[in-house]
Amino acid sequence: MKSSRRHSPSHPPRRVGQHSRLHTATEAARILAEEGVVDYQLAKRKAAERLALPGQSNLPTNEEVEHALVEHLQLFQAKQLAQRIAEHRRVACEAMKFLEAYQPRAVGTVLTGIITRYDDIQLHVCADSPEQIAMTLMDHSIPHDQSQRRFRYGKDRYVEKPVFRFTASDINIELAVFAPAEFREPPLSPINGKPMKRASFKELQTLVSSPER
Repeated sequence: MKSSRRHSPSHPPRRVGQHSRLHTATEAARILAEEGVVDYQLAKRKAAERLALPGQSNLPTNEEVEHALVEHLQLFQAKQLAQRIAEHRRVACEAMKFLEAYQPRAVGTVLTGIITRYDDIQLHVCADSPEQIAMTLMDHSIPHDQSQRRFRYGKDRYVEKPVFRFTASDINIELAVFAPAEFREPPLSPINGKPMKRASFKELQTLVSSPER
């Protein structure tokens, strides 16, 4: 008697979907590392379009893309990455020492060490008003641009903060300005949705002296 039991497909939908996500994450990581894109969402959309994937409901998470980016940088840019990490952290320390009156905190790639050639150094500073930061930069004849950047604090809670950008040692530095009452609550990381990790000047110096961390 023949069994009525159906054979399972050789590639279950869940496995196919997982493979698609990993493939997209790998391509998105390559775009971030090689093409000047710094926004994870944009990199994921570009990757999905190039891979001709149907829809965008099964895109990888930002954490999956970051993991793929680590692998890409270690595989294709290992020597440059080590140099980049050392240089970004050195310049960040210099900038934080210059801005010590504003309790600077290093955030983002300068902490994680997942730095592409297109990444800026990101610092959070505490000031009563953005004009204080503008005056400090102008008093030292530092050319800069000012704009706004949106930070996420909850599922549907976004707050715009003043941002200053300038260049030191050919590396772009971004200063996000937080009022004293807001400074204790870091915004959420765009990578994992948790409060951003911040490092003081001394903590960043520890990373500089321990590059393997």
